[in-house]
Amino acid sequence: MNKKGTLIVISGFSGVGKGTVVKRLVSEYGYNLSVSATTRAPREGEVNGREYYFMDKGEFENLIDYGGFFEWTQYVENYYGTPRKYVEQSLNEGKDIILEIEVMGAMSVKQQYPEALLIFIAAPSIKSLRDRLVSRGTENEATIVKRLKKATEEACDMDKYDYIVINDNLDVCVEEVNSIIRGYSCRCANNLQFIQEIKDELKEI
Repeated sequence: MNKKGTLIVISGFSGVGKGTVVKRLVSEYGYNLSVSATTRAPREGEVNGREYYFMDKGEFENLIDYGGFFEWTQYVENYYGTPRKYVEQSLNEGKDIILEIEVMGAMSVKQQYPEALLIFIAAPSIKSLRDRLVSRGTENEATIVKRLKKATEEACDMDKYDYIVINDNLDVCVEEVNSIIRGYSCRCANNLQFIQEIKDELKEI
């Protein structure tokens, strides 16, 4: 049986720690991560092809024109997108793929793949979210305000996610997300092909 992989979409407000959660899921549980492309500048310690594929604006827009992205969006003056080829090929090979993308992109993915699992990582409160953005020390006050205003827009779509997980304790958050994914992959809706094969075999008895 060639079971198709599960497409897992993980989103969250900027600064909530979703990137750290995803890294733990990949390293501890063996999930496959689709590396996104972006036009923003690399942060200290980030490597091209590992955290992101870093592109200039012209290169990114050229790929948009050629349909090279599974989804893409513009966020705080930068482009972000998911390369199409890797995602589709991996799913067909039966691999579970995580997309760490923002809300607008997640809604686009859900339209194309209704069976995708959408998980939203949230902070315990907006005050704690702002504190995390400030302590990160990578952006000025104006950019932080932009990110919080963007969070206001993103909150309107939180109810469209299958699950919301609070990242108050990193270890607990990672375990909760892993449990959700494992439970989802066992649902009958994701195993229709297997069910049909069992029925076909029983007919031969």
